[in-house]
Amino acid sequence: MDAYSLKDKRSIIKSITQRIKQKFNVSICETKDHEIWNKSTLGIACASNSSSYCDKIITQIINFIDFDNRLEIVTIRTIL
Repeated sequence: MDAYSLKDKRSIIKSITQRIKQKFNVSICETKDHEIWNKSTLGIACASNSSSYCDKIITQIINFIDFDNRLEIVTIRTIL
């Protein structure tokens, strides 16, 4: 993460989560690591009657985050 303080981190996370909510119509929030300035864990929820649609949206979100050079994806965990 391209942050050097908690203030930087919160600004980056707020920006990315708002953009993801608007673009993909999913729920997203920081779920832990709130007080660590260089690490964040995000939770994303997608609801649909089609699991393939949710898989597609989650993949697009991962690509969207990966394209943002302020962040680095370290681990992805999917729960169905």
